[in-house]
Amino acid sequence: MLDIKLITENPEKVSESLKKKGCIVDFKPVLEKNAKRKAIIGEVESLKAQRNKVSAQIPQLKKQGLPVEEIFAEMRTLGEKIEALDSELDALNQEITDFIAGLPNMPDDDLLPGEKENNEVVKVFGKKPEFDFEPKNHVDICTALNLIDYERGTKLSGGGYWLYRGEGAQLEWALLNFFISEHLKDGYEFILPPHMLGYNCGFGAGQFPKFSDEVYWIEDESGDRKKQRFMLPTAETALVNLYAGEIIDAKKLPLKVFAYTPCYRKEAGSYRAEERGMIRGHQFNKVEMVQYTHPDHSKEAFEELVGKACSLMEKLGLHYRLSKLAAGDCSASMARTYDIEVWIPSMGIYKEVSSVSNANDYQARRNNTRFKGEDKKLGFVHTLNGSGLATSRIFPALVEQFQNADGSVTIPEVLRPFMGGKTVIKL
Repeated sequence: MLDIKLITENPEKVSESLKKKGCIVDFKPVLEKNAKRKAIIGEVESLKAQRNKVSAQIPQLKKQGLPVEEIFAEMRTLGEKIEALDSELDALNQEITDFIAGLPNMPDDDLLPGEKENNEVVKVFGKKPEFDFEPKNHVDICTALNLIDYERGTKLSGGGYWLYRGEGAQLEWALLNFFISEHLKDGYEFILPPHMLGYNCGFGAGQFPKFSDEVYWIEDESGDRKKQRFMLPTAETALVNLYAGEIIDAKKLPLKVFAYTPCYRKEAGSYRAEERGMIRGHQFNKVEMVQYTHPDHSKEAFEELVGKACSLMEKLGLHYRLSKLAAGDCSASMARTYDIEVWIPSMGIYKEVSSVSNANDYQARRNNTRFKGEDKKLGFVHTLNGSGLATSRIFPALVEQFQNADGSVTIPEVLRPFMGGKTVIKL
């Protein structure tokens, strides 16, 4: 959530920044409401002071045996005025909050405006694999080696689902174990959060209310979405709310955590031919990293998360590229994002397997996560997240990039300890 103080003091700067994300906003109505809100606050405080002054006279008058009925009547009138103004103030506060909550985060100043056309490739690792045989696509490879059962996944849950079998399940679990072991080595705390979350988590992460229709809701009798739970679309939604409403000792920052969860997402629209198999689905596995940092160390935390995600790809030996996203291609909650994109040979394109993002204080303002330094002053933490990594595109890229002429797949060396020492998956 953006700071109303910043909007009040420099609406032109905020407006120009949001334009880079394609968000055109008129701040005049909300600024008028905020000015009215301040005036009401001043009036309420004045009336309360008057009430307190009048109230203090009652004991003295009673002691002197003087009548107090008129004073009680005056206090009732003051109370009614205060109650009416408080009600008006509550309504204004809600209108202002709703307006600001619907705004995206401001992109960092160095980001280019626009969408994907202005994304910038900042790093490329390895070379595109070349084959001296006719390579297969991941669907055919996984089917032939009985790694993935697409038919029965669809039978169980419908389109956009699959199930892992045998060595395919082992390979998926090996990837997850490898990611987890690397994060533990780096001193991150391992967390297994609930998969069903409350509305407050979606709001705190900046995904609600705008994107509330993109998750799977657990219906209940209330019919009130804010009282219902939803299946987490990413562990970030849980992790950035761990300390909601709390004040963190600045000495404990940065807090570094990660989680493994399945992720549950609605995928709108029809599937394109090249997105068959595991490229796009309603449920997939992901390991997510999150940091809570002091604002002064936000940039270095971002670089650390980018480096960690890239390191995982490089240890797997997968060809990928790192892209700095333009402002309009960053998600609504994020001030900056780098995407790690793996090469899928059969598709002839790169597909995102990790987004590393910095929300600055946008999420912390929404869920009220603050820190206190030695000077006793309170400030909002910065929250950062990064996939480390999602497997549903790593798996297809791996079997395609490491396929062999005989139909087998070479297992990356770092995964072999988690595969019982196997080096190759073959018929």
